[in-house]
Amino acid sequence: MPPIMGIFENHALLSALIAWFMAQVLKPPLEFIRHGKWSWGYLFTTGGMPSSHSALVVGAATGIGLHDGFNSSSFALAVALTMVVVYDAAGVRRQAGIHAARINVLINELLNGHPVSEKQLLEVLGHTPLEVSGGILLGIVVGILYKLYVG
Repeated sequence: MPPIMGIFENHALLSALIAWFMAQVLKPPLEFIRHGKWSWGYLFTTGGMPSSHSALVVGAATGIGLHDGFNSSSFALAVALTMVVVYDAAGVRRQAGIHAARINVLINELLNGHPVSEKQLLEVLGHTPLEVSGGILLGIVVGILYKLYVG
């Protein structure tokens, strides 16, 4: 078997990727429940419920903890990286999204009635604490279920 095929035996990686994929797939139906309309763009964008960034890193950390042990150095590193990603998703990127929304309002007010080809800033960059919590929970559940049923 070629060495690259070992990827399919990497339980932590597969837990992470499954958690990320599930988070992305869950976004449109959850947006439909919340707003009453389908927004298929959420399949391919950042932001929204649940946080796919949080699900990815927590899925990896859970997979590492279950496979290598919760007392391993690799789990410690995974938790540290997870904390950085979660902080960024809920903090820095969230604030960038709020700033983009306010700047878009200013542009629309200042240029109302004038043909403008200015592109709107992306407002759905970060996550609310609830969205991050949803991603964290999804990552843990996928990591545990993957270990129970596959690895």
